[in-house]
Amino acid sequence: MKTTILINCPDKSGIISSVTGFIHRKGGNIIYIDQHVDKEAGVFFMRLESDFEKNIPAVKNLKQEFEEELAVPHQMEWSLYLGSVKPKMALFVSKYNHCLYDLLSRYNSGELEVEIPFILSNHSDLEYVAKQFDIPFFHVPVTKSTKSDAENRQLALLKEYQIDFIVLARYMQIVSSKVIDHYPNKIINIHHSFLPAFAGAKPYHAAFERGVKIIGATSHYVTEELDAGPIIEQDVTTVTHAHSIKDFITKGRDLEKIVLSRAVKLHINRKTMVYNNKTVIFS
Repeated sequence: MKTTILINCPDKSGIISSVTGFIHRKGGNIIYIDQHVDKEAGVFFMRLESDFEKNIPAVKNLKQEFEEELAVPHQMEWSLYLGSVKPKMALFVSKYNHCLYDLLSRYNSGELEVEIPFILSNHSDLEYVAKQFDIPFFHVPVTKSTKSDAENRQLALLKEYQIDFIVLARYMQIVSSKVIDHYPNKIINIHHSFLPAFAGAKPYHAAFERGVKIIGATSHYVTEELDAGPIIEQDVTTVTHAHSIKDFITKGRDLEKIVLSRAVKLHINRKTMVYNNKTVIFS
């Protein structure tokens, strides 16, 4: 059985040897290890994968023993994940289908090691996509007057289906603290990288008029500060005077698909850690 441990704690000597020694004593075989030290903050980060194939019973008490022997003495914030358990991902969408199709295609091909219990939307336009992939679809309309009730419905569904994290695959509604507080650093969003220079409904039109030479996309964890959460993944592509507004939009949507899928895979593979509104991304 494979396990993944993520750790951050005050930096001091001996942490790596303490952790690797613990895994060895419990009968685990370390198959991956990566670490980073934020020298300015004095914080140590580590990601470690182990295989307990030769001592599976040891996994049963691993969390409690790790907490007592290492986490408490080293003041660690840590989490342990079993490789046999696929995280459950809910997809929130509105009317754009490019990111939804991309993620579902990757899921269908086995590229994304997750379960997708449902797709939720504030519109009914993309229900046909959910039917194509045989995934339950929930239409939860959102208006200014019904937003609170809509989020209560969302939370009820998230709890019922035991969702681990949420992906906003071009969900065009602001997610409030009511939902964010239940899923801190577990809601992933995607948007173009023109913000804050070209905000509003038609950013690609504004960028075209300005004659920009680079367009991009950013995927990040959602926080209460709109589009300012910890960044997981970004990418850019060049454009020229020869490209039309339609070209800008097409290139932008291609980037959105690629960047969002990368961010989702990093999260699924437990390769992201958030600290002080920044991310440590392990290779």
